[in-house]
Amino acid sequence: MMKKYILALGTFMITLSAFAGEGMWLPMMLNRTYEDMQEHGLNLSEEQLYSINHSSLKDAIVSFGGFCTGEIISSEGLILTNHHCGYDAIRSHSTVEANYLRDGFWAMNRNEELGNPGLFVRFLIRMDDVTEQITNELNEAMSEEERAAKIAEISEQIVENVGSEGKGYEAEVKSFYHGNEFYLFIYQKFNDVRLVGAPPSSVGKFGGDTDNWMWPRHTGDFSMFRVYTDAEGNPAEFSADNVPMKPKHHLPISMKERKEGDYAMIFGYPGSTDRYLSSFGVKEAIELHHPAVVEVRDLKLAIMREAMDADEAVDIMLASSFAQTANYWKYFIGQTEQLINNHVFDKKKAQEEAFRSWVNADESRKAKYGQTLDLLEKGYAAQRENVVGNVYVLEAGLLGANTTLYAFRGYFGLQRYMTLEAEDQASAKEGILAKADEHYSEMHLPTDKKLMASLFALYAKNVPADQQPEFFATVAEDYNGDFAAWTEEAYNTSLFTSKERLADWLDNPVDSILKSDMLGSAGADLFKIYQSGGNPEADEMLEKGYRLWTAGIREMNPDKMYAPDANSTMRVTYGNVLSYDPRDAVEYNFYTTLEGVMQKMDNDDREFIVPDRLVELYNNKDYGQYANANGELPVGFISNNDITGGNSGSPVINGDGELIGCAFDGNWEAMSGDIFFEKDLQRTISVDIRYVLFIVDKYAGAGHLVEEMDLVYPRKKFLGIF
Repeated sequence: MMKKYILALGTFMITLSAFAGEGMWLPMMLNRTYEDMQEHGLNLSEEQLYSINHSSLKDAIVSFGGFCTGEIISSEGLILTNHHCGYDAIRSHSTVEANYLRDGFWAMNRNEELGNPGLFVRFLIRMDDVTEQITNELNEAMSEEERAAKIAEISEQIVENVGSEGKGYEAEVKSFYHGNEFYLFIYQKFNDVRLVGAPPSSVGKFGGDTDNWMWPRHTGDFSMFRVYTDAEGNPAEFSADNVPMKPKHHLPISMKERKEGDYAMIFGYPGSTDRYLSSFGVKEAIELHHPAVVEVRDLKLAIMREAMDADEAVDIMLASSFAQTANYWKYFIGQTEQLINNHVFDKKKAQEEAFRSWVNADESRKAKYGQTLDLLEKGYAAQRENVVGNVYVLEAGLLGANTTLYAFRGYFGLQRYMTLEAEDQASAKEGILAKADEHYSEMHLPTDKKLMASLFALYAKNVPADQQPEFFATVAEDYNGDFAAWTEEAYNTSLFTSKERLADWLDNPVDSILKSDMLGSAGADLFKIYQSGGNPEADEMLEKGYRLWTAGIREMNPDKMYAPDANSTMRVTYGNVLSYDPRDAVEYNFYTTLEGVMQKMDNDDREFIVPDRLVELYNNKDYGQYANANGELPVGFISNNDITGGNSGSPVINGDGELIGCAFDGNWEAMSGDIFFEKDLQRTISVDIRYVLFIVDKYAGAGHLVEEMDLVYPRKKFLGIF
C-alpha cells in the first residue's frame, strides 16, 4: 500500500508541474477556467470569487497606491501588503532619531497610526465588456493613429456616461489583446490610509539586492496599513473624525499546515507583461534596450550607495529611490540572462513560423494576416538606431537626478504661472512652494549634483550626437565638456535648486530669467529629444503588427485560452504550492524556515543583519502557535502562480478562500517569464502568513493586531471510540 501511495503522489505532482500556472485572468471571466480551478483544489463557488451583487473575494483586494496590491485582513480595514510597497511611507516617517526603516514601527493603538498624504487604495466595484461599443466605430481603413484617437474619444464618452455612481467612484476603459478588446473598470478610491506596522528592514528587506529575485528566500516582506472612512463609510480625506473601514469582505487567515500540491490562488494588480512580444522584440531587448538600462543604473546605484553609507540621514532620504532603482536594475540583468538561457528567441521564432504556415495555407487568412510578421520585422528595423538614445533620455536624462525631472516640470509650470491673473497667482504660489518643500525633503544636494553630472557625461559618451539634447553642445564648447563644472554653475543659479530664489521669482516673474535658467532649459531640451526619439513610421507598423499578430495567434488556436497581457487591472492566477529543479543535480524545496535566516546571518553585511530579538526567539524556539508540524518556523514558500510587478503584496489564497501568504517576488531562473511563461521553472515567492503573524505577535509584541483577524485552524480529528 505504501508503494502505491508514493507512486500515486508522484504522478499527481508530475501532472501539476506539467499543467502551466500561466494566465493572469480577468475576474469576470473566471467561468472559463472555473472547472480547471476546481480540479486544482478550489472549493469556492464562482460567485464567491467575483460578484457585483454580493460580497466576494475581489472586495478584499485593493490596488495599493496604484503601484502594488494589498488585501483587507480584518473587519476593521487592516491592510497587508509588502514591506517594499510600504517602504516610502515608512521612510517618510523616519528620522535619525526614530529610524523606522532600520528599527521597524508598530502602532500600539489607533491614535498612533500614521497618515500618509497622497497614498490611496482603490477597490474594484465592477468591470464591463465594452468591446462592441468601440470596435463598431473602427475600420481597417484607419491608420493606427486615427484608430487610437477614435478609441480614446469613445472611451471618454463611455466613462462620462457612467457618471458619479457613488462617492469616490472612478472609471476607466482599458485596451486588451493589443487593441482587440476593451473593458470598463469602475473603482472606489479611499485617500485616508494610515501606517499601522512594519518590521525592521533586517526582516522586511532581509537579503537585500543579493537575494532579490532569488530562491531560497528568507525575507519577511510585509507591512500593514489601515483604511479609514467617514462615519457613514464613505471615502474621506484624512481627519481625526474618520473611523476604520468596515469592508464588504476581509480574508480569514489560515493556520493550517502547508503541503506540496496545495491549491494556491492570487488576486492582484499586475502591472505589465509582454507575452505577445515577437522574436524581433526579444532580439532588441537582449542586444540594445536591457544593456543600456543596466549600464545607467549601475552608475546611479554606485553614486547613491557611496553617499548612503557615509551618512544615516542621507541613507534614509535616498532609501526609496535606491530601492526602486536597484529592483529593476537586477530585473533587467536577470531577464536578459534568462531570455538567453531559456532560448526565448527560438521559441518565439517557432511560433512565428507556425503562424506563417497557417496564414499561407488559406487565401482569406493571407488577405487578413499576410503582412503581420513583415510589419513587425520592418518596425523594429526602423527604430533600431534610436533604442539606446531613447533609454538614455529617460534613464540618464529626465529620470536621472531628482532635480532634472523637477526642473523640467517646473519650467513649464512657471510658464503657465505667468499667464495667470494676480489673484490666481497668489493661490498657485502656495502650491508651487509646497511642492518645492516636498522635493527638497527627498533630495540630497551633493549626491544629486554628482548624479546629474555623471549621468549626463555617460549620456554624451554613449549616444550619437544627433540624439543628444542641445545644451550638451554648450557644455562641450563653453565648459570643455566638463559636465561637473556645468552642473555646479547650474545648481548655483537655478530657480529649481533654491526655494528662496524660486519664491523671489514668483513675487516678480520675469520671462527672461526663466528662459535663461540652465536647469529649466536643460529639462526642456531633454523633453524635445524624448518627443523626437520616436519613429512614427515604426510606431505605425508595430501597433498594427501586434494587433494583427495577437488576433491571428488566437484565431489560429481556437481551443486554447489566451490571457491578456497585464495592464494594472485586477487579475487572478491559480496553481499549486510546488518545488522545482532549476538545473542539474539541484532541487529546491517548496518552503524555507527561520533556520535559513540564521544560516545567512552576517551582521557585518547590511543585507544580512539579524536583530537580537529574532536570534533570541530562534535560540529558545519560542515560535508559539506559528510553528509548523515539524516544530519549524516557516518563512517563505513558492507556488507556480503567474505574477509580475504590481502583484507585490498580493494575497496567496487557499482553496477555501483563506490567506496563506503574501506574494512578493519571482524566481531568477524564470525572469524571462514576463515575455514567455516557463511552466516548469516559473515560481512565485511569498512570505508565509505564519511568519507574518509571528513577527507581529512574538517579535514586535503587537498581538492586538492578530486579535482583530479571523484565524482559521485545522479541524481536530475525532478520537472517540465507536
